[in-house]
Amino acid sequence: MLIETTTPAPPQADRNAAIRKVAAELEGLFLDEMLKHAGFGEARESFGGGVGEAQFADMMRREQARHIANAGGIGLAEQLFQQIAGRSNE
Repeated sequence: MLIETTTPAPPQADRNAAIRKVAAELEGLFLDEMLKHAGFGEARESFGGGVGEAQFADMMRREQARHIANAGGIGLAEQLFQQIAGRSNE
């Protein structure tokens, strides 16, 4: 008795949706790092909130980056999608 261990390939639409989701997440991570290095969310010199402010600033920056990516971003997600989808069709 032979048991098949491979799962059937998902339909092309499902695969493309998954690739788009991952590409948008990668763009969000990239934008988060770019915003971090640009100084977005850094504590002000006067009346700084300490450690708590820094933690919430990180979360706010991460969500802002995710929002930018989901709203169309800078085109990185689309480029990643085209490259990954193109390779998976070969």
